[in-house]
Amino acid sequence: MNVDRREFLALGVGALAVASLPRALRRRDHLVRRQIPVMGTIAEIAVRHRDERWAQRAIDGALAELRRVDRTMTRFSADSEVGRTNAAAGRSAVAISDDTATVLVAALAWARASEGRFDPCLGRVSELWHVGTRHRPPSVAELKSAAPGNHYRSLDVERTGSVARAALDRDNVAVDLGGIAKGYGVDLAAQALRDQGVFHGLVNVGGDLVAMGVDENDEPWRVGVRSPDHLDEIVQVLRVSDRAVATSGDYLQYFQFGGHRYHHLMDPSTGEPRNTGMRSITIEAGSCITADAAATALFGASDATAREILQRAAPDARVVNHI
Repeated sequence: MNVDRREFLALGVGALAVASLPRALRRRDHLVRRQIPVMGTIAEIAVRHRDERWAQRAIDGALAELRRVDRTMTRFSADSEVGRTNAAAGRSAVAISDDTATVLVAALAWARASEGRFDPCLGRVSELWHVGTRHRPPSVAELKSAAPGNHYRSLDVERTGSVARAALDRDNVAVDLGGIAKGYGVDLAAQALRDQGVFHGLVNVGGDLVAMGVDENDEPWRVGVRSPDHLDEIVQVLRVSDRAVATSGDYLQYFQFGGHRYHHLMDPSTGEPRNTGMRSITIEAGSCITADAAATALFGASDATAREILQRAAPDARVVNHI
């Protein structure tokens, strides 16, 4: 189904779009929107509230949560908790916050449930294949240096009372939470809105999205899944209320070489981009951390494998689209 792009506004520059709102909202309601760069993409928040200034303060709090997650969990900063954990790989454990421990524990649970299809320790592989700077595949020697296969088993997370620590037992692996931290940040941002009395709105960070409450017509929000080949076309429209949606695809971060598309979604078993006919997969779940991790783990999986993994890791989640 192709839907005219004019019917949607791009809340986020990722694989999802959200139906545009007419100028006339419910009486006395305001639609307040804001957009910032964070987590290597664009975050956009749109909320409905009677008090515009109150809505702006709530958005301030939500954006602060996104920035905090980015600051503590990015692998691109040596000062982040993930950066410090990677720098100490093979030598010592590093003190981490409860938030980072929560995400690492969830990531390890997904790694085990997916039998390694999701791996939060592909930092060296991700760095090697960085599609933003590469224009050809790594050499055979470079690929060997990435040491593919079950990197997550090198990660240990310990919690003792209020203290949490993370350690990598090998120096040739690194934590990369790119497939799960963004979803966690979206969940925290949505909760920050609720804590300020905002219960109707959207938080979208590059295609990881939480839809809160209902739209201006008291209906579930209309979320469109973009076509991998034509980003101005919508291939499916979802009705979403108090649920999360995330999409993984090969068409936003990639380079072409020798007639082949090399994208950013790595296969932990080979240390290379997943070689699959799938272009994208969209997951709906009760939380965005779940939808984000599931979309990463299930990209390229068969229907049977996807069902098995979801049954083990997230029975409330479902595949709503794959292309």
